[in-house]
Amino acid sequence: MSIIRSPEGLKKIYDGVSEASVAKVTASLTAEYRRMIEIAPFMALATSGPEGLDCSPRGDRGSVVRVEDEKTLALPDWRGNNRIDSLLNIVRDPRVALMFLIPGSNTAIRVNGQAVISVDAALLESFEMDGKHPRTVVLVTIQEVYFQCARAIMRADLWNPESFVDPKSLPTPGDLLKAAKTDFDKETYDREWPARAAKTMW
Repeated sequence: MSIIRSPEGLKKIYDGVSEASVAKVTASLTAEYRRMIEIAPFMALATSGPEGLDCSPRGDRGSVVRVEDEKTLALPDWRGNNRIDSLLNIVRDPRVALMFLIPGSNTAIRVNGQAVISVDAALLESFEMDGKHPRTVVLVTIQEVYFQCARAIMRADLWNPESFVDPKSLPTPGDLLKAAKTDFDKETYDREWPARAAKTMW
């Protein structure tokens, strides 16, 4: 097996970076990047910590983050499983990477930056949803923002309903848990999960 272990080796294969690939990177939000981020209901949050890497899906009703200014994004941390892997990483290593997806659009928006976790009471209250507030808000200072070319989403045919997989053909969450822990009660978990999720969305 031939393994490439140097930047020089890679650059021999991947040469000829286009002007657009470099020109698209900005150090703060342009009006156009802001528009794309404000309409995105979903993103992936990548973090790094002493135990390794983490990539967490984040979604919300409407925009998944709030644009505070051209350099700052605010991400409310809504109800989850309380593992807080991403948050534990951020308090020890502030580097974060975000990738925003917009249903129907083949353009992904990417942000790299530094994050802190706020428990400011006024900030938490400003995110009220159905009478509830997040316990923390992740504040991201943007270092660079750019769009990802559409090829990956086009290849995946991501938004084409004809390519959607029938959920009934996939393992259920209970099946996945049962495979990891043989004595897990998958039937009860799968039966109760939809109602529990509906009650604990925020």
